[in-house]
Amino acid sequence: MANISVLGLGAMGQALAARFLQQGHSVTLWNRTPGKAGSLVAKGARECSSAADAVVSSDVTVICVLDYAASNSVLDGAASALAGRAVVNLTNGTPAQARAVAERVASLSAAYLDGGIMATPPMIGSDHALILYSGSKATFDAHVRTLEALGAATYLGADAGLASLHDLALLSGMYGLFAGFFHASALVDSEGIRASEFLKLLGPWMTAMMGELPGYAEKIDSGRHGVNVVSNLAMQTASLQNILTATREQGVATYLLDPMLELFRKRDGAGHGNEDISGVFELIRLKSRGGS
Repeated sequence: MANISVLGLGAMGQALAARFLQQGHSVTLWNRTPGKAGSLVAKGARECSSAADAVVSSDVTVICVLDYAASNSVLDGAASALAGRAVVNLTNGTPAQARAVAERVASLSAAYLDGGIMATPPMIGSDHALILYSGSKATFDAHVRTLEALGAATYLGADAGLASLHDLALLSGMYGLFAGFFHASALVDSEGIRASEFLKLLGPWMTAMMGELPGYAEKIDSGRHGVNVVSNLAMQTASLQNILTATREQGVATYLLDPMLELFRKRDGAGHGNEDISGVFELIRLKSRGGS
């Protein structure tokens, strides 16, 4: 069993602490605003009045707060106690922010793991929870059994920014999926069709279209967008134009799909109409890696 401090008792921080307690660990708590630890203390956790006191009580300190401004503030208060200890920062942020915090923690003679939680608070500890980690491999290896109690623990590399990068990329895919669902639901809603009813058709269709992703990924990696094309970009551009024309005719806003049509038209107009729609990737990729 481990001695663990949890700094930050929002919904996610409380879920993490509760799971550690459930696993039999010794848990010490601190939150910037007092009054949130009561139910956890009743289950055996100990509350401290300062972040530094909480850190001193543990081998591993887990930080889970709103953003990196908040986590930096927490580190300010705990800095004097960090030497020789491990910090696992499960705060959502950017790769650059994670790398900056990793440098700061290293300067304080502590080990650092950055993490991205791919789960909601109720999912913590379930088979559906995934948490991404990057940073100190030695720290990950030393505490992986403890971390796996929260969810499937995936180590991505020594670069502390990799967990944030993958976290945000996964969320980007999620938001793209949601955007398509919201637009489609608004379109049928214009004729009084309920989203829950339409989802009976949309759900299986979207699941089937997920089967196209491996082919797109291969074309993105190779840059060969003209291979094995079934529905070329020119045809897809016309189709998307029809969708947006119908959307306007139905009195529905086009905000979510307008940017995609702009990219389709730009790529098609540059002479790539016979390629697959994966070619649109070339318009948004990092320029130094061959973007056009």
